[in-house]
Order: sequence, then C-alpha cells, then structure tokens
Amino acid sequence: MKALVKLSQISFLCLLLILTSCSNDDDNGMETPPESDNIVETALATADLSSLVSALQKADESADNDLVSALGGDGPFTVFAPTNAAFADLLAQLDGFDSLDDFNTQELQNLLATILTHHVIPGVGALSSDLTDGQTLTTLQGTTLGVSTQGGVFIGDATDSDAEVTTANVETSNGVVHIINKVLLPQTILDQLADIILVPITDLAIGNENLQNLVAALTAANGDLPTVLRGAGPFTVLAPTDEAFTTFLNGAELGDIPVDVLTNVLLNHVIDGALYKSDLDGLGSGYTKTLATGAGEQNMSIFFDTMDGVKFNGVSSVATPDVKALNGVVHVVDAVIDLPNIVDHAVANPGLTSLVGALTEGGNTTFTDLLSDEEEIFTVFAPVNTAFDAFTNPNGNDINSVLSNHVIVGTAAFSSGLMNSYVNTAAEFDMDEPLSLYINTDDGVKLNGMSNVAIADIVATNGVIHAVDAVIDLPTVVTFATADPNFSTLVQALTELTPSTDFVSVLSAQDGNGDDPFTVFAPTNAAFDALAAIPAEADLIPILQHHVIAGANIRSGDLTPNGDTVTPATLEGDTFTITLPGTNENIANVTDGAGNMGIGIDAVDVQAINGVIHVLDAVMVPDVNN
Repeated sequence: MKALVKLSQISFLCLLLILTSCSNDDDNGMETPPESDNIVETALATADLSSLVSALQKADESADNDLVSALGGDGPFTVFAPTNAAFADLLAQLDGFDSLDDFNTQELQNLLATILTHHVIPGVGALSSDLTDGQTLTTLQGTTLGVSTQGGVFIGDATDSDAEVTTANVETSNGVVHIINKVLLPQTILDQLADIILVPITDLAIGNENLQNLVAALTAANGDLPTVLRGAGPFTVLAPTDEAFTTFLNGAELGDIPVDVLTNVLLNHVIDGALYKSDLDGLGSGYTKTLATGAGEQNMSIFFDTMDGVKFNGVSSVATPDVKALNGVVHVVDAVIDLPNIVDHAVANPGLTSLVGALTEGGNTTFTDLLSDEEEIFTVFAPVNTAFDAFTNPNGNDINSVLSNHVIVGTAAFSSGLMNSYVNTAAEFDMDEPLSLYINTDDGVKLNGMSNVAIADIVATNGVIHAVDAVIDLPTVVTFATADPNFSTLVQALTELTPSTDFVSVLSAQDGNGDDPFTVFAPTNAAFDALAAIPAEADLIPILQHHVIAGANIRSGDLTPNGDTVTPATLEGDTFTITLPGTNENIANVTDGAGNMGIGIDAVDVQAINGVIHVLDAVMVPDVNN
C-alpha cells in the first residue's frame, strides 16, 4: 500500500466557504456572460474531461470536501481543466497509482482536492484575452500560477514544465473553462509526494549523490544523452556508481576517452524497455540488446545472469535494483560495463565454459588473440557446453582445426542475412585452402547438416556469435553431399541405387592412406532430372565413378586460365576436359568422357577435409566404347 501523505494545513472547509460565497460582482471588467450550463455540467458534457469529473467525485468521497457542489455554485470561476490524457500522465508519475481509484483514503482524497482547487481562480471568469504575459494568478489554495502568452497560452505551476491551453474560452453560466494538457501541481503537493513522484531517469541520476560521475559522462557524450534519458522511453538503465567510474577510468579523465567511444559505452548501459529484477529473475539468464552499436551497426548484446544476484556480462553486479523512474527503471551497478568483444561474450556466458576451456587449453592464446582483434570482424558458431559433452571426435581431428571450423573471418553474418549457401571458415585443408561450411535455413539454421543455431545474433564489437547445439566436426565430401538438399538425388544414387558399391565409405576416407583427397564433380538434382531416366545400377556405377578423381584436390585455381584442362583419370578410368572461362552463366564448361559438351560448372571450391566439390548442371557420361 502507499505511504500516507501528510495532509495540507489548508482547511478544506474554508475553501468550500470561499467557493460558495464568491460574488458575481465585476472584477476588472472580466466577468463573462452567463451560459445555460455551469462548470460541472460543462465538464460532464465534455468527453475529454471525464477524468476531471471522476477526480472531483473521488475527492468528494472525503467528508471534508464537496467540490462538485461548490463548482456548480454561483462563481464566477476561471477553471483550468486538465484533459483525460493529462490525468493519465499524472498517474504515470505517481509510483503505485494506476487509476483515480487509488486515492482510496480520506488523506489521499483531501490531497486530490488540494490538487483540483489549485486549478481554480475564484471571483473572476477570465477569457484568454484577459490573460497577459507574465501575469500571476492566485488560486483558492493561496498558491500562484504563472501565465505566458509566448506562442500560445501557457500556465506554469511548481514543476519545470508548463501546461498549454489547448481549448480556450469555454464559457459557462458561472465562469470560464480553459482546457489544458497537464495537471497543475503546487509546491506543497510536490513536497508531500516527494517519495512517490517519479522523475525522468536523467533527473533521478542528477538527484543521486552517488551517480554524479554518470551525470558528468552523460553530459560529455554525443547525442545529448541527458535529453534522451528524459524522453518517453521506457528505458532500463544500468547506472554505475561514482566508485565504478573511478575504477573504470583508472586515473584517466573523462576527457581522455574519445567522445564516440564514451557515448557507445554509456549506451551499452541502456536497454530499450523496462526490465525489472523480477523480469530478469523470471528469465534466469540470457541476452538482451542495449542501445550501443556493435558490429554491422547492430545493437550490442548484453548477457544477464541471475544465479547469484543479477550480473551483466560477467563483470557488473546490481547493487540496488528497481529504482523506478517516470520513463523506466534504473539498476545501480558496481562496475562500468565496457564494450564486449567476442571473447568477452564467451567468457561471460557460463553456458560456453567448455568452449572457452577448449580455446585456452594449455595456455593457448591463439584463438583469444585472434577473436579479440578489433581490426577484424568475425562470425563465430559457438558450441554450448552440452555440445562439447556429446562430442567424441570420432575421426581424431586436431581440436584446434575443429575450433577453427566454427569461425568465419572477415564478415559478421547475422541471422537475417543467412541463406542456403557455402561460406569459408578459418580451418584449412591446406594453406590458403579454407574449409567450407554449408548453411541451411529451410528450418531454422543448420550447419553442415549436423549443428543447429540455438541462440542467434549475440552482437559484439568485432563480430557476432551464434550459439550452436553440436560441435561442427571437419567435413568430408560426403558431409556436404548429405547436408545440401540440392544433392539429394546424388546421395540416393550413391547409396540406394548402387548397393553393391560402398561409395560412402570410399568418399569418407580422410586419413591420406587411401584414395583421398578427392575431387568430386557433383551433379545437382536438376541435372539428374534432365535425364530421361536414371540408369540401372550396372550403368550408374561407372557414371558416378566418372565424377570422382582420386588422389587430388583440384581447386579452381589449379585450372588452366583461358584454356583447357584435361583432368587426371577418374575412378571410372576416363578423363574429361574443363574449359575456363565458361559460356553463358557457367563458371567453366566441361566436355565429358563421351564427348558431350556444354556441361556447366555452377559453383567451385566447396572444400572438405578430404577433398573438394565442384557443382555441375548436368550428369557426365564416360566413354562406353573403351
């Protein structure tokens, strides 16, 4: 329940006597001609003044008040009548007040009466033309209102913002009503409600003696942040204490920090929307976005963990939660939250400890140095702890190569821009021959057919992290054939349609002791669809073998530029010819062993750990006469 508000010393009985005894005598010639409806009846007939009527009725629930009868009396009165929206704004400023029904005690109803009678000027019905710039009006409270006529008609109270007259000169039988867009508050009310009147976040910080360094930083930053944080919001602000700023500066001055960097650091403490501690506790842990700008001009991610209090990015704990403001909520924190790079995000999230451990095992700094580089950008597919728990490394691959296969260098690939495609990772088949990674977005985001993105778009200063549910082992040419739906017919041909030959085992070899590496020319589904029929097994086996060269990793850069390259013998025994460049939209043209020309290579250099794939738009046929 709300704290009881100390009653004003003004006698409401006296006010009512004044209201009912005001004469109809002229006051400086400002009396208005009578109309059929009085002030209360006019308010009742005006839809946008229904909250004012409700407020009058609520105040009259106290035995000390009879405002409805008083304002229906002879007058004359000048009344500044707040709109429904103005009352809604007032309720939004009062902590714990959701409606006028919350004025539910005699003390609160008398306080409401004090507010309402602060809008009444007794003894005169003043038209807007009677109001002058700089004029002071005395209310029934004995308090004053200021008048400004610069650019309109404005009425000033004890707050920093004036009310504007939006509809003037509504003449009634007992006075004049001017409709205004704000509830007017006298200083006595501000004093009595000091503990529950909410102020904008900026003003809250200014009034907190332990947040003065934050105020100084906001003032020194770009973008007029003090004004931003007085805006509508709502915002959640993580407000570092003065001691936190002192630690962050480490002997430097605010002026030593580049203004754009300081601005981004401060925005990294601002979250769009109001997140109270109970909201965070309900979520447990996770990511949200701040107003800071990270890689790709995206909003920076921030990680929160409520396992032991509330901690942000693993570095800053909430010391005082849920300081309510008019435009949001402030959590006072014990450390400045610097802008996180990819390594910072990985370290902060307890769900990625296995990844961090693998990256740094044995004092290894290769990955932490690389992924902390602010001059480069990265996309990292980060396996969660359960993914590492399930990974058995069945092929005995070097763990550093496996980890490199989760990193894309040179781009920040956000989920909104992902599509079915191949990208290069930091892992290599050989120097300057990066392994490929197949991204499929048909149902979520799946990588190489084995790992799904569980949490997307964790934005850092130097890239983006996508948390994944399985470790992405080094791919073979079989991995890509089975992962890419464009090769589903080829996979069927290699398995179901040729059961007498174990193509999968042959093409999965990756120890260098067999026929690997392989160069595979892979026909798409459309290539098989162009056949009159898929041949029977006896004829299909040599056709499939004609698409595979064993013992060589032939990349596009190995082909003869502006000429013909005759390949080594395929598994079937024939060679074929590749002509670079190709015609039409083909990267290169192929003439197969049977002499068929114009077969197009549509994509090149899909690199696996045991070979490379090039994509064909037609099925090649060997020479059946040799």
